[in-house]
Amino acid sequence: MRYLAGTFLSLALLVSGLSAKAQEAPVVAVSIKPLHSLVSAVMLGVGEPKLIVDGAASAHTYSLKPSNASDIQAARLVFWMGPEMEHFLADPLQSLASNAKVVAMEDVPNLNRLPLREGGAFEADADEAHAETGHDHGAHDMHVWLDPQNAVVMAEAIRDQLVAADPAHQTQYIANTKALEANIRALDTELAATLDPLKDKPFIVFHDAYQYFEKRYGLRVAGSITVSPETAPGAERLSEIHAKIAGLGAACVFAEPQFEPKLLTVVLEGTDARSGTLDPEGATLAVGPELYFQLMRALGTSLRDCLSQK
Repeated sequence: MRYLAGTFLSLALLVSGLSAKAQEAPVVAVSIKPLHSLVSAVMLGVGEPKLIVDGAASAHTYSLKPSNASDIQAARLVFWMGPEMEHFLADPLQSLASNAKVVAMEDVPNLNRLPLREGGAFEADADEAHAETGHDHGAHDMHVWLDPQNAVVMAEAIRDQLVAADPAHQTQYIANTKALEANIRALDTELAATLDPLKDKPFIVFHDAYQYFEKRYGLRVAGSITVSPETAPGAERLSEIHAKIAGLGAACVFAEPQFEPKLLTVVLEGTDARSGTLDPEGATLAVGPELYFQLMRALGTSLRDCLSQK
């Protein structure tokens, strides 16, 4: 009986110690789901970061909630992509994050960054941050995580910031990052094999957010078309879109989850193109360390399923 009592006491002390350790983890806030997933993976077993843009909301049109403001005020670290992506955060971070180190991933060294594409077959996206904040053609495409090599660079930058802010958990952060990088490289190999047969299949997107993915795997995005998810295009605009789809020889046209299937049907009516859905930010996915991998695999699966049809 004395042995059991001692065992229970030891277990109680262990649990207490683990709880104290968990409480010592820094409060971390992260802007969007793909970045949050990478931070979650590096922090696994230490703490869970707070997500600012949750659910299916878009970083381009998001309005800060009181709970988000509280998370930012309490944070010791805030990770975001930068003002070109989450322009709504630029002013709040200055006023709310006085006690935090704010890390803009767009400034991470060795990140492969591509300029936005506009002109020719690529139409400007009405809801993009550069359109709302006056950024010009020199602005960069901020969907950098869609290249797995960039995800590895980001993971290492996240690790370094967490180690600097919380050296007590350095060993865990380093081990987690090694595991994450190994998984990302395995994912990269898997996606390359999945997408290799599709390199000669041109397709069109509603939102030109995929050039990192496209260039990594040698895919052919023929162009983009701007369509509002709230308003169906008029007859003249539909005629222009149909002509563009035919002229570019697109096998598939891909929308994002916020577009109603009926709208996509109207846009494709009278063309030979098939339809599919691509989700560059994981709008429909549950948050956590696995989201990044689910997001990337879903892109590969959607492209394969549509483009491989005869």
